[in-house]
Amino acid sequence: MMFSRQRLFASVLVLASLAGCQSGPQQSSIDESEKANAFFDRVFDERVDRHPEYQTQLGIRKDYGIWNDTSDENAGKELNIAKQELENLRALIDYDLLDPQTKISYDLFVRNIQQQVDLFKYRLHTYPIDQMYGRQSGIPSFLMNRHRISELSDAQAYISRLELVGEVMDQLIVNMTIREEQGIIPPSFVFAHAIRDSNNIINGDALISDFRSKIVAVENLDDASRAELLQKAQQAISKVVIPAYQTLIGYLVELEKKSNTDDGVWKLPDGRNFYAAALKRRTTTDLTAEEIHNLGLSEVERIHNDIRRLMQSIGFDGDLQDFFEFMRTDKRFIYANDDKGRNRYLSEATQFIEAMKAHLDDLFLVKPVAELLVKKVEAFREQSAGTAFYQRPAPDGSRPGLYYANLYNMDNMPSYKMEALAYHEGVPGHHMQIAIAQELQGIPKFRKFGSFTAYIEGWALYSELLPKEIGFYSDPYSDFGRLSMELWRACRLVVDTGIHDKKWTRQQAIDYYRANTANPDGEIVKMVERHIVMPGQATAYKIGMIRIIELREKAKQQLGADFDIRAFHNVILTSGAVPLDVLEKLVDQWIADFRSGRSEVVVSTLRPAETGSFSNAGRSIRVPAKWQAAPSSPG
Repeated sequence: MMFSRQRLFASVLVLASLAGCQSGPQQSSIDESEKANAFFDRVFDERVDRHPEYQTQLGIRKDYGIWNDTSDENAGKELNIAKQELENLRALIDYDLLDPQTKISYDLFVRNIQQQVDLFKYRLHTYPIDQMYGRQSGIPSFLMNRHRISELSDAQAYISRLELVGEVMDQLIVNMTIREEQGIIPPSFVFAHAIRDSNNIINGDALISDFRSKIVAVENLDDASRAELLQKAQQAISKVVIPAYQTLIGYLVELEKKSNTDDGVWKLPDGRNFYAAALKRRTTTDLTAEEIHNLGLSEVERIHNDIRRLMQSIGFDGDLQDFFEFMRTDKRFIYANDDKGRNRYLSEATQFIEAMKAHLDDLFLVKPVAELLVKKVEAFREQSAGTAFYQRPAPDGSRPGLYYANLYNMDNMPSYKMEALAYHEGVPGHHMQIAIAQELQGIPKFRKFGSFTAYIEGWALYSELLPKEIGFYSDPYSDFGRLSMELWRACRLVVDTGIHDKKWTRQQAIDYYRANTANPDGEIVKMVERHIVMPGQATAYKIGMIRIIELREKAKQQLGADFDIRAFHNVILTSGAVPLDVLEKLVDQWIADFRSGRSEVVVSTLRPAETGSFSNAGRSIRVPAKWQAAPSSPG
């Protein structure tokens, strides 16, 4: 299904400039902004040219048969290129002449490179092998989900990539060895996941089955050509891919002997400062680990009280722990752990998304063109992968956005969470935000494809709440699913900082989730292991959501009856992903422009006050004190 394209509203000044009516200072601003945006796009294109895998992700088939250079030497080259790009920008562009939107682009460009420079000393503080996005599962996942085949050359490129897997694995082992020499070794639990994934590739037929199905669908290939291609692919797998994975397994078996169960990044060289930098990068705030931990504790308490009120409304007899146990174990919420149950889940998740699409005009002024597909995680990685995740569509429309649901163990995917998950990963969550961003006109490419975790995940978590405000979650158990998922994200603030700042053990983290959520053990263990290998990432969700709600409440208070939820969402979604401080400036500027009559968005005469749909009565979120200061100046 395709959404209808809607044009973004353009300002009178821009329309006039297109008509050739500008001159003097305004024309100088337009010229300088065009020059800056051309620079940004050139730099972006040059970066894409250096990263074949990113080309494929964007639907570009230029270096279609090769892989990225992930060597430490290349990381140093990229750093030097980035420094030179920054020097070139400052020499080329007069910042004072830029229009407001291009000033944002300039500031973000500088910010991104400065972050790259500042964090370069921590470039090795990662685990190239992990259970989430490790290279061992990333290679087959990339070929199966990114590498499309529509003609002979595409198939040959696929085979070429298979033939180069040995070099990729050699580079991976070198990268792991460099870290090993510095004492940066994955925690012990990672190895079982990575070795199992690797054995699945060796012993399974996922790659050859994928290749076969893709070449069968190519119409202009005859049977003889298909047979020849299939033989070459099989040969590459048997002579290159399988031996490469066997070498990797051998290395991992030996490296595992040097691993330990100290899971927090405090154990790494300069680990505490690294974690502080990770939190700042992920949340785009200056919140400390202690502040985030305490915020999490207060949010857990608030949501527990919301759940208690829901328990009363349905007449549940028992305390919070009793209710958690009931929701965790009652079989009415668990679909059959077979193909029928999995297909039912995928079908009903799609139905929730389709129902939400029918209400988008009530909430949004712009919608994405890209399609969305709900899909189960592939068998070779489903034991390691997370509960659910999203993959962006190809910009050229050749690949839809994908909402992945991990249906390996249906006990971990209770039906009462299905609705909130569909909104988070699909519509109005990740798919809507990410697809809109890459379809925007008038901003440089690096912003269309930019990624700030607090903004992206904050929006997705906000998107779980938004349907509640217009009457969704009619089933109280489904509404509990929404609350339980928000609780899950609040607990993440506590657990992530607990592991990496307070030196919690893996078991302490598991015990905290067990005591404070209704989530099954399998999901809890996966989340704790995710915290360990992705420090700080899981804190961004709740912090981003709180910020978006705070900005919405500010706009409602200042605009009163003139507040329009669609116009607010337009501000949030039509500048691409931005840091939270930049998002606040955008909202403040929109408020100021509206109040002064300069708003570019036509606001409907239908007000939330008339419908009551967007009331947030009774919801009191505790925000950090540093966010309670007076609003920043517009602009």
